[in-house]
Amino acid sequence: MHISFRHELGRDPWFITGIVLACILFFLIVLGPYLTSYDPDDISFSPLSPPSEEHWLGINDGGMDILSELLYGMRNTAGFGLLAGVFALFIGVSVGLIAAWFSGLPDQIAMRLADVILAVPSVMILIMTAALFRPSPFMLALIFSFMSWPTTAKVIRSHALVVKNRLHIQAARQAGASGAYIIARHLLPELFPLYVIGFAAKARMAMFMEASLAFLGLFDPSRKSLGIMISYAIKYYYMDIWWNWLLPPVIVLTLLTMAVTFLAVSLEKVFDPRLTAS
Repeated sequence: MHISFRHELGRDPWFITGIVLACILFFLIVLGPYLTSYDPDDISFSPLSPPSEEHWLGINDGGMDILSELLYGMRNTAGFGLLAGVFALFIGVSVGLIAAWFSGLPDQIAMRLADVILAVPSVMILIMTAALFRPSPFMLALIFSFMSWPTTAKVIRSHALVVKNRLHIQAARQAGASGAYIIARHLLPELFPLYVIGFAAKARMAMFMEASLAFLGLFDPSRKSLGIMISYAIKYYYMDIWWNWLLPPVIVLTLLTMAVTFLAVSLEKVFDPRLTAS
């Protein structure tokens, strides 16, 4: 099975494209500060200077090196998305498994709470919170996670209800295994493909949300972000700066979401038959 798994992924163009993009972006995110000689907050350069050998993407309107700003902004946007995706996945998986395993009242309470949260416009909650209270990016990522876990929880619950009725689960229960043991050793591993898809969906949404909030000016202006780069650059649309200032953050944001999506699609195609097998 392991050999088949590697063979299928090796032939999947979605996975190959996604892993190449992910590796390149991961390299830039981790080593970004070491790839540029300039501090992204250094304002000592001539504003709106064109690209040159010293400044590959030129200088923005504040006298800062655009490439340095891009590398740090990519790190912050990706970090926000990954953090929010992990927390949303953790909450959704926990609630979904508990609801499916215990059923009855816990299931009803969890699903009604999920319905209530789904009925609330999460975008407006985030915008209002960011505008009124100016919380840290970490707190906004947690708020996003709390507002976005219900869809993951519902998917996990529906599949866990099927898995928990399989013969090996019933055998484990009759052998005296505890609920915590069965959830940890059987349900969690067997539902793995859903975690990948759930994480990819939430991380992608969170990256766009972070960029959108930054674009609207709801983050600290001194914090580097792809969204705030786009916001500042678009003010100078009438100048010939679109290709060296506006286009790079748009491309990077697109590549970040593409990498996550391609990996999720490829892994789903490989694992889904194993998930749905009876």
